[in-house]
Amino acid sequence: MRLCFLVEEHYRHDGMPNEVIGQLTAWGHRVDVVRPGGSLLRMTEVVDTGAHDAWVLKTVSGGPGLTLLEAAAAAGLTTVNDARSIRGVRDKALAAAIGRGRGLPLPPTYAVARPESLREIPAAEYPLVVKPADGSSGRAVHLVSSPERLETLLPVLAGEGMLIAQPYVPNSGTDIKVYAVGGELFATERCSPLHPDPAVRERRVPLSSEVAAIAAQVGAVYGLDLYGVDVLLGPDGPVVVDVNDFPSFRQVPDAAARVARAVLGLARAGGGAATAVPATAPLPVSAAPAPAPAPATTATATAAPVTLPYTLPLSIPAQSPPAQISAAAGDTV
Repeated sequence: MRLCFLVEEHYRHDGMPNEVIGQLTAWGHRVDVVRPGGSLLRMTEVVDTGAHDAWVLKTVSGGPGLTLLEAAAAAGLTTVNDARSIRGVRDKALAAAIGRGRGLPLPPTYAVARPESLREIPAAEYPLVVKPADGSSGRAVHLVSSPERLETLLPVLAGEGMLIAQPYVPNSGTDIKVYAVGGELFATERCSPLHPDPAVRERRVPLSSEVAAIAAQVGAVYGLDLYGVDVLLGPDGPVVVDVNDFPSFRQVPDAAARVARAVLGLARAGGGAATAVPATAPLPVSAAPAPAPAPATTATATAAPVTLPYTLPLSIPAQSPPAQISAAAGDTV
């Protein structure tokens, strides 16, 4: 197969997606790499219909890569993930509206075009987590303890474009990161960006059926096939705080081979396996994963597929609002 990877300069030396590209090349597939952030693009010619079997995006939010992917999709080409699904999660304000509207446990979310508008949020909602609506990789995430603290941050927030604000969810200081690839789910525990602790290293952890059901429903609601979900274990249960359309897949066994097989399978299927559905629809990953596509040439051995050891529920109940807590010391990441 011939694939086109759109890779931002930010990820030029990253293991993901470079190891995936290397694996696909080793299997005999042709992979062209376009760096949309550092190239002059002649948009009328760059999307050559029929030149590639699929286009794959690994770029930062807000970068030009998604525009190019959407141009490929508009020309009828296969994209991984679906371009509309990526747009739906990279705009965090839109993602919050979609997710809460379909029963995912997300915090209540405010969106503003000007940081001064954050003054209108009731004091009872503090502490707040404020971040750019198009942010990624933990960029410019602030824990705002009080309206007074907000005033001091307004100059810092002025250049960030649209912002979202959510009530802080009390937690242990660690996030659960769930990776979805090829119909399989893998969980890791890592230090929260709001509570950095160099002593806490990301590690594989068992995946509870409750968190697994939520992670699977995320894929169904947003229409994603390759994705990551950040979950906090709050006082009222798990809460989704972020969704990534092409995460790092750190700690996933044989990650490069698993992602490469998933990309090939989606390319051969002519698009994503997941479809955006209401929260009451059956979860697509509750079935056994489809057989992995064979590489173009003889491939090295990979780990056997992981089978989920439980049955996922058919719906996810709506999350009640997070408990209010007193303002905490420490404000900015």
